[in-house]
Amino acid sequence: MKKIAMETLLDSLKTELRSQLKKMNQTALSWRSSSAEERILRLKKIRGWIKNHQTEIRQALWQDFQKPNVETDLSEIYPVTSEINHTIKHLKAWMKTKSLPSPIAMLGTKAKVQFEPKGVALIISPWNYPFNLALGPLVSALAAGCPVILKPSELTPHTSDLIQKMISALFSQEEVQVIQGDASVAQALLALPFDHVFFTGSPQIGKVVMENASKHLSSVTLELGGKSPAIITENADLEDAAQKIVYGKLVNCGQTCVAPDYILVHEASFERLLDHLKVGIQQMYDADFKGIEHSKDLARIVNDRHFTRLKSYLDDAIEKGANVVFGGKTNPHHRYFEPTLLTQITEDMEIAQEEIFGPILPILTYTGLEEAISYVNSKPKPLALYVFDNSKSYEQILKQTSSGNAVINDCVIHFIHNELPFGGVNSSGIGKAHGYYGFLAFSNEKGVLKQRIGYNNVTLLRPPYGLKAKKIVESLIKWF
Repeated sequence: MKKIAMETLLDSLKTELRSQLKKMNQTALSWRSSSAEERILRLKKIRGWIKNHQTEIRQALWQDFQKPNVETDLSEIYPVTSEINHTIKHLKAWMKTKSLPSPIAMLGTKAKVQFEPKGVALIISPWNYPFNLALGPLVSALAAGCPVILKPSELTPHTSDLIQKMISALFSQEEVQVIQGDASVAQALLALPFDHVFFTGSPQIGKVVMENASKHLSSVTLELGGKSPAIITENADLEDAAQKIVYGKLVNCGQTCVAPDYILVHEASFERLLDHLKVGIQQMYDADFKGIEHSKDLARIVNDRHFTRLKSYLDDAIEKGANVVFGGKTNPHHRYFEPTLLTQITEDMEIAQEEIFGPILPILTYTGLEEAISYVNSKPKPLALYVFDNSKSYEQILKQTSSGNAVINDCVIHFIHNELPFGGVNSSGIGKAHGYYGFLAFSNEKGVLKQRIGYNNVTLLRPPYGLKAKKIVESLIKWF
């Protein structure tokens, strides 16, 4: 009976969503010719709401993660307001039709690229940065002129409720609408013919999103993940590297798609790096030696399922011979997971195969840089690659590896660089986001060619083909 009732509810939801999409398609038609000023006004409404409700945003993130207020400001609020400010500053230039040169074979024609909104977009956002990663793509969609249905994560209900409250206050349902629910709701949404789908989440679910989008030939942007390595060369400043890795790994308690997943360090530097990592964790999260569990600066694991997943990774690694050189303590009652450093990692361990997405950091050694590069290349292409180096070794690594983004001598900060494209490659993602690249993700770059009336460059190439046409074509092939 429950199954029948659920199927009835889903059928009703699908009918409602189809009706909603039809209305939003009408909005998309009217927004197709919207001006930069109209789009900027929509972005300013979001920015104003955020500035007036920062306390509520912090409270929601605390309720979902026990995320520290400063960390919320830095990793949830600032990236969104920065994205809005950057977009407002540059949107007119992005929208401007761009004239292109014509090759000699096309003399007499005029070419340009005109940017038009793709249409109604679906944004499915994740739980790990539930405010930032829902609102960032929304900013890009609105900048491009696309109405949006936004599906936030059900794993962070307080933040999702807050987002729904914000959108309901700022937009009509025909412009932007928040749809909440579990995976069945996401499936109902993916069954609809959206013009673009922007998904942030795991590679496994990304495949499902892409499969469903293909049924309607909807374009997709997939922000996925993967095992992002941090390579530390012989010439690296170990103390500097350790401090940056500790922060990049433990912000949001490691639940960050671009967090360093594991370290590859030259064997000669292994022991010294361990010492610096331990000191870094202690300084940031237990400077008064009262215990990291009492730190107000370390967030918690989002829910019991992910806590259990991380604990199983750790138990499996220890059972198969891994050595815990720091941390390892857990408290399931409030999902506390101590920052943990692991050595003696082998490939048969789950932690060596799966994206960790938590505060466990495996440390592997290598004897030569080629060995480290080969190890990275044996894995699926990561979302980010970090190199700590005080020489030119990083150039070899960048040339011989593939990753969505790369950072030299730091971690994770590339996410808030508005001029950089952000995204993965192959299994770590498809398409780019942020700034101009986010605008492009939701835009159709329409090539427009204008030919002059009457005699033109192709007049002599029309049938019936004669000797003159033959010689012209031969010249084109030879010289142009």
